Amino acid sequence: MDYSKLQNGSDIRGVALEGIEGQHINLTEQACRDIGRGFALWLVEKTGKKDLRVAVGRDSRLSGETLCCWICDAMVEQGIAVTNFGMASTPAMFMATITEGYEFDGTVMITASHLPFNRNGFKFFTRDGGLEKGDIKRILEFAGSDAATGLSTGKLADGAFMDTYAKILADKIRTATGMDKPLDGFRIVVDAGNGAGGFYVDKVLKPLGANTEGSRYLDPDGSFPNHIPNPEDKTAMAAIIESVNMAKADLGIIFDTDVDRAGAVLSDGSELNRNRIIAMLAAILLREHPGTTIVTDSITSTGLAKFIEEKGGVHHRFKRGYRNVINESIRLNNLGQDSQLAIETSGHGALKENYFLDDGAYLVTKLLIELARGKKEGYTLSSLIDSLEEPAESVEFRMNILLDDFKAYGQQIIDDLTAYAAKQEGWSLAPSNFEGVRVNLDENHGNGWFLLRLSLHDPLLPLNIESNCVGGAKKIATELAGFIAGYDKLDAEKLIAFTK
Repeated sequence: MDYSKLQNGSDIRGVALEGIEGQHINLTEQACRDIGRGFALWLVEKTGKKDLRVAVGRDSRLSGETLCCWICDAMVEQGIAVTNFGMASTPAMFMATITEGYEFDGTVMITASHLPFNRNGFKFFTRDGGLEKGDIKRILEFAGSDAATGLSTGKLADGAFMDTYAKILADKIRTATGMDKPLDGFRIVVDAGNGAGGFYVDKVLKPLGANTEGSRYLDPDGSFPNHIPNPEDKTAMAAIIESVNMAKADLGIIFDTDVDRAGAVLSDGSELNRNRIIAMLAAILLREHPGTTIVTDSITSTGLAKFIEEKGGVHHRFKRGYRNVINESIRLNNLGQDSQLAIETSGHGALKENYFLDDGAYLVTKLLIELARGKKEGYTLSSLIDSLEEPAESVEFRMNILLDDFKAYGQQIIDDLTAYAAKQEGWSLAPSNFEGVRVNLDENHGNGWFLLRLSLHDPLLPLNIESNCVGGAKKIATELAGFIAGYDKLDAEKLIAFTK
């Protein structure tokens, strides 16, 4: 098997179970064992050590325990001392590399994030953080070879880390607020979507005094019987909104499967995700670090940029992909430009103060500190984003490219549109654009903006449109449709239908 096909950016993903038509298992026992051997070889090469310790954790997926057994056995055969943590979150697995008393040389998280139940995969960490694309490529090259470490057989042991990790989060809230039970008197509900995030209720919220009655789907169940664990999913968000309204909660929290992303719902039932959660975190961090730079992905709104600038910060809009925004923030810091937050509209957010780790539980912890402080000082969470200007309309179209050589065709469309936009009345190319083509349109042409870009991995062109007036999105789409119609290998049927 060509293992390179399992690479998904900076991690590995594949099909682990039958169950969806047209999808066949490629995370086989042999593949998992080879990947375990590949990681062992990579770690030996990276560290130069022969007495390596690796921890392995997994989310609630049905295939997780089996994949865990296979990859653990393979690493033991290569001379690694392996500790099986069982159920864990992705951020916790990184923390196990740097937390005193643990300090593993490397860790593996078995997860496929929010993908369907039959999918699974592997994320890898060292104390330097998550692995990069080149590291994954090297691991898979080792996996496809006959190479071995030549070390004597290692050992396998069971262990635990989630209690330690949860205490780190709880203690941070205590320290920041100066109270032992800073959430006493608050009702906070959690929807874990039957993923790995249920620990947050018993291990963090309750010890801090919160009333968590009304929380849902906390028990791990990899069939995901209630909804996909994904803060961006409409059904999932509707479920946590319902929980907040029914419980009359002060805050609702929703995690994705492996807890590297989170969303929230305010006490009035309004969503706190995408541009809104970025704005709230920016407001918090700009108070703590005046003038800092907030790095976001490419599809954030014009209103968010204005909000950050009015708060005294710098908005640096970059490329889609959580590793892209994190690495860009790190790059800016290395150049001497302070950047405290790197975050995607998907909810992937990483803070400088937290090792630039994309950790949904940590982002929520920052919100809870603010919730407790607000009660003490007389303000609410919602007041932090009162001045955020939000678009009247926002739509996205994902247009398939009907060619094998989709990247070249997609880039040609973007290049052509860039040249076309420069000549159109009422259109202006956005400055400092790092991905695709982003165009601002004046009041006579839809009063908003659009961004056309190439998907990171798939044969499609996502198109995002926002307008500050009702009917503006349709007007922008109509102006674009004439140009798009000239490309017969691009499926723009939904865009065309929207203009009718």
